[in-house]
Amino acid sequence: MKFFVDTAEIDQIVELNDLGMVDGVTTNPSLIMKSGRDFIEVTKDISTIVSGPVSAEVVATDAGGMIEQGRRLANLAKNIAVKVPLTWAGLKACKTLTDEGFMVNVTLCFSANQALLAAKAGATFISPFIGRLDDINLDGMDLIEDIRAIYDNYEFDTQILAASIRNVNHILESARIGADVITAPPAVIKKMVDHPLTDKGLDAFLADWARTGQQILWQSSYRSRVSYTPGRIYSKR
Repeated sequence: MKFFVDTAEIDQIVELNDLGMVDGVTTNPSLIMKSGRDFIEVTKDISTIVSGPVSAEVVATDAGGMIEQGRRLANLAKNIAVKVPLTWAGLKACKTLTDEGFMVNVTLCFSANQALLAAKAGATFISPFIGRLDDINLDGMDLIEDIRAIYDNYEFDTQILAASIRNVNHILESARIGADVITAPPAVIKKMVDHPLTDKGLDAFLADWARTGQQILWQSSYRSRVSYTPGRIYSKR
C-alpha cells in the first residue's frame, strides 16, 4: 500500500519523507489556506521534496476552467496530479487531461457509481471519502470494498486512494480490503506506531538493562584494527 500525506505543511512532509513513509502528497484548498502560503509556491516546493504524485486541486467549477487550470498545474512539475471534483464537469476535465497524458485525481467520491464513472473517464486516482460517510452514519469502508470489487471485475487501472482518513483503523481496514493508496494527516500516520504493550515492553527492557550496570560502547582499540568493507561479515579476533 502507498502512503500519501494529506497536508501542505512542508516540515511535516519532510519529516515523514526522511523516514520513507511518503509515496505522495495530497492537498486541497483548505490545506493550502491552513499553510498560509502561496498556492503555486507551496505546490512547487512539495513536488521537489517527494518523487511521487502531488495532488493539486482546481477551483473552477466548469469543465473549460478545470481543464485550463489543470494544464497550468500539471506544468508546474512532472509529478503533479490534477485534482478535480466528481461532477460531470469534473469527469469531462478528467477525460481531457488524462488523454493529454496528465495524472488526474478525482475527489469527493461518495458512491460506487461515482467511482465507476471516474474509472470510465480514465482517472489515475479515485478518492472515496471514508470519514465523511462515517459522519452521516454510513460505513465508509463499505464504499472502499464496493469500489475494489467493481474495479477488479473489469480490471480498471484507476487506483483507489482512500481519503478522509480519521484514525488508524481506517488505514488498517483500507489495507485489508485492498485500497491501492491511503492519504492521511501526518498525525494519523504517526499514530500507527503506538501500542501500549510496545511501550510497556520497552520500559521493562530498559529497567532490566539499567540493573546490569553495563554500557554498549565501541572500543577504539578494536575500531582501529578494522577496515570496513560493505557486505563483509566481521568477527572480533
